[in-house]
Amino acid sequence: MAIILTIDTAGEQAGICLSLGDHHIQSVNPLQKDHAAWLQPAIRALFEASSTELSSLDAVAVTAGPGSYTGLRVALSSAKGLCFALGKPLITMSSLVVMAKTAVKQLEKPMLLCPMIDARRMEVFTALFDENGQEIHEAFALVLQPDSFDEWLHQKQVCFFGDGAAKYKNMLKNVNAYFENIHSDILITAQLAAEKYAKQAFSDLAYTEPNYVKAFYSPQKAKS
Repeated sequence: MAIILTIDTAGEQAGICLSLGDHHIQSVNPLQKDHAAWLQPAIRALFEASSTELSSLDAVAVTAGPGSYTGLRVALSSAKGLCFALGKPLITMSSLVVMAKTAVKQLEKPMLLCPMIDARRMEVFTALFDENGQEIHEAFALVLQPDSFDEWLHQKQVCFFGDGAAKYKNMLKNVNAYFENIHSDILITAQLAAEKYAKQAFSDLAYTEPNYVKAFYSPQKAKS
């Protein structure tokens, strides 16, 4: 029975899950601006509630992006710190893959899946997946245009979802476009982590970095 701590602070709603085999204990924080302050106390509370020792962990899993710059940095640094301290393996997952797998579970009919993570203004982080959640187009940053997905909308129905999809809804008018209120589910994230653990699909602890998709831009004050 693998004991895995899963961390996801990439989006608006953060979540952590302690998996004890098929038993899961989860905690969710809906306030994106509070993820950094929330994470460490939430992890401690989760272990106390389950009467589990940190040393009993078999692995730590984390969504490594794309997503919130601060959220990704906080989650990955926390996960790597635990792995280094405990000598445990690190598991990383794509935020967009997690969203796509969540959509597969929730949608009533099959269609192409396009998760979107808000990247401010009219830009999103996105990717495209088939009806089974298999990646068709890898993650990329996109400035939304009405014809951005014409190639796929001419062929099949496409479901757009995530916190970046809302601003696309008023722009895109296509009978094959569907918009759903679907976000990452920490339990599904934990299940994906368990699958990776079973396959021993671990990430390099020393060199793994967040997948920002694009370089983070921080405006500098002009020198006087």
